Formats: sequence, structure tokens, C-alpha cells
Amino acid sequence: MPRRAANTGEVRIIGGAFRRRRLVFPALAGVRPTPDRVRETLFNWLGQDLQGRSCLDLFAGSGALGFEAASRGASRVVMVERDRRVLEALKANAAMLAASVVEPQGSDALEFLGRSTEVFDIVFLDPPFVAADWGEWFGALAPRVAADGQVYCERGDTWETPAGWQVHREARAGQVHYQLLRRAGV
Repeated sequence: MPRRAANTGEVRIIGGAFRRRRLVFPALAGVRPTPDRVRETLFNWLGQDLQGRSCLDLFAGSGALGFEAASRGASRVVMVERDRRVLEALKANAAMLAASVVEPQGSDALEFLGRSTEVFDIVFLDPPFVAADWGEWFGALAPRVAADGQVYCERGDTWETPAGWQVHREARAGQVHYQLLRRAGV
């Protein structure tokens, strides 16, 4: 295995076609991959086969969630990342995996949501723990989620579920609180 530079992080894909493959990304403040245990639980909740599902990884960072979705058959995975260095790593990892369904986009999350007209089946919402304007994000995100879509949220603390959404599943692992949300009444 090639040596990695001292200023990089690394995460491995835990399931699907890319299982055991390693992703390298810049080790920057705020870029923290979702732990293996949490990803395993999340993809047990979502189902191991995401065939035909479109996904949005809104704060892509390491890309762990989006690449897991692609590994499990998602038909399209849009990864939004505003940091240029991290975006380049996402592009390099997509090329290394030959993951043609992965589409890294350089943008701020709210700017992306404001100009996009697409609707996604699954949204991964895992922002840096210090930057949390959940109300604004959910307001902009709501039109981008399919009627029967799901939103995965990961935080460093507990929070109140946004209006119009209900908790389908939730758990905690160490300092990470995570939930899978669906629209209320669905």
C-alpha cells in the first residue's frame, strides 16, 4: 500500500463493490469521516442495496458517506464540498475507484441548494460540528428531497427535529448523535 503524506487522512469503505478500498483526503479541521460503526448502522437502516437511488452528500468532506452509497449501487451521488483541496481529493478518489456515478461539485451547501432543481432520494447532512444552522439548511433542503426520501443527519450534540420531519431511526456513538429522518406523515 502506498505511503500517505503526513497531512492526509484516510478512511476505508466498509461495504459493497468498493469494500476495503481506502480513500485519502486532506486532514483539515472540520473534515472528520463518519466512523465505521455509524456508517454500518446507517447502511443497515437504508438497506445494503441502493440500486437506482439518487444521493446528495451535502457536506462531503472525506466522501465516506457518498462513496459508501456508490459502493452499494446508488445510481447517482452528488458530493458538494466548498474546500478546493478536499474537492480535489474527492475527484481523485472517484477516479481511483472508477466511480462514474459520483459527481463532486465545488460549492457552498446553501448556494448549491439554491440553484439546484434536482430531487434526491437520500441526503447525507453531516456538516462540520461547529457550523450548524439546521433550520436554514432544512428550509433550503426540503424541495430537494423526494416525497418518500430520507435525510441522514449527524451532529455533535442533540437537537430538535425540524418542522415537517420525523425521526425514523436514531442512535448515538460516543460524541456522535445521528438520525435518519423522513417527512412527517409519510
